[in-house]
Amino acid sequence: MNALQHVRLGTYYVAQLPEQDDFEFWRDRARALVQCDVPPDRIAWVPPGGNGDLFTHGERRAPVPPADAAMVRASKPFIQLARSAICHSDPDRFALLYRLLWRHQANPKVLEDRADGDVRRLDELARHVRRDIHKMRAFVRFRLVEDEAAQGGESEEHYVAWFEPEHHILRANAGFFTRRFANMRWSILTPKGSLHWDTQALAEGPPAERADAPAGDPVEALWRKYYASTFNPARLKVGAMLKEMPRKYWKNMPETSLIPELVAGAQAREAAMVDAGSIEPSERPDTLDAIASAIHSCRRCPIGELENQAVMGEGPRRAALMVVGEQPGDQEDLAGKPFVGPAGQVLDRFLQQAGIDREQTYVTNAVKHFKFTQRGKRRLHQSPTAKEIDICRWWLEGERALVQPRLVLALGASAARGLLGKTVSISRVRGAAQMLEDGSELWVTAHPSYLLRLEGPAREEQERLFAADLAAVAERLAELAQ
Repeated sequence: MNALQHVRLGTYYVAQLPEQDDFEFWRDRARALVQCDVPPDRIAWVPPGGNGDLFTHGERRAPVPPADAAMVRASKPFIQLARSAICHSDPDRFALLYRLLWRHQANPKVLEDRADGDVRRLDELARHVRRDIHKMRAFVRFRLVEDEAAQGGESEEHYVAWFEPEHHILRANAGFFTRRFANMRWSILTPKGSLHWDTQALAEGPPAERADAPAGDPVEALWRKYYASTFNPARLKVGAMLKEMPRKYWKNMPETSLIPELVAGAQAREAAMVDAGSIEPSERPDTLDAIASAIHSCRRCPIGELENQAVMGEGPRRAALMVVGEQPGDQEDLAGKPFVGPAGQVLDRFLQQAGIDREQTYVTNAVKHFKFTQRGKRRLHQSPTAKEIDICRWWLEGERALVQPRLVLALGASAARGLLGKTVSISRVRGAAQMLEDGSELWVTAHPSYLLRLEGPAREEQERLFAADLAAVAERLAELAQ
């Protein structure tokens, strides 16, 4: 008796998934069932651990489609939504997906009917999963533990995070965290499973309990200082804050222990801000290494939630000259080093022409993560917003306070804003020094990437101005050294 005869005789099928988020298994089984003309009401989709024994008379073998079975049609939007929705915790999601796939064969435009109940439910499941993925990326906090290395008994840094996802998103988020923290040994523990990364390979583990994760580490003090310094009582909207960062995530985040106190004192702080004109200063990190460690976990703005890694400044711990760019580019993000791409090559050429030794220069960026938009396999640069620059300014000021340069060169308007706290016109301020509050001098010029976008006489003119600006900086450095 073949599969079609089974269906005609009232046979139903039991499909028990091996994993909660196994889209490939669901797709293969669903394709075979559609080709065997098995309607949705003749299938029992059972999640892992579900009671498949209830369907004792169901056919458990995958049906074999006939040789002349038609190809199964599935649009790209359906596949994309299905991949997200299958990670939802709703046990009926498998049946919903099959029902829509079944209907898709007769009506390829079924997803265009936004009033359709199944379509609305699919959109809702996918939206909830995307939101949970976003929350995990935003609210995972790694805490440092010391592991005993297998060789020599030496301790090795290992970072552990605890997170409680609403849906089965652990595997879906694995690529983000391995790329974002590629050079860090870490584990993410959840009640639904765990991930372990040793900088080379990713391993999956069993579910964990909250007690398996560490309670805190020394870096958390830095996080609390940063959060307190960037908290703006003038913009406080408690409802919006709770919507974006629900209370259930607070227990895993060191900075949120400050929220009740900050909210309670918001009116008093707002009055103080009106009097002083700004937020009161807070204690800054005391080493560049502390900043480097903290920015890798920073997700205070949307840029930090992209699939990128923080790029710390590099150069002497004490440097007479600090060069500040806008943000890392694609190549800088991959290398984890500032100014190594095309713009960096232009900068190196003009620094050498001006007689400035890059090895003796501290080079960094106003924004520490690469902001981009994905276009196929390419990541296209996007300029950071003023708010994103201002949020990241705390890290840049920390670097400047520790390096203590006598002269700072800002490359472009974004870098200038990161240093001045306001937007300026490059054409109006270039070629002359501005005094910063700590007594150092700020010089502003164009960003090297701007030169790369020009051609012909326009590029020649801007290169001439850029060379003149760097020559003036070199001359001023020589004067300050006397």
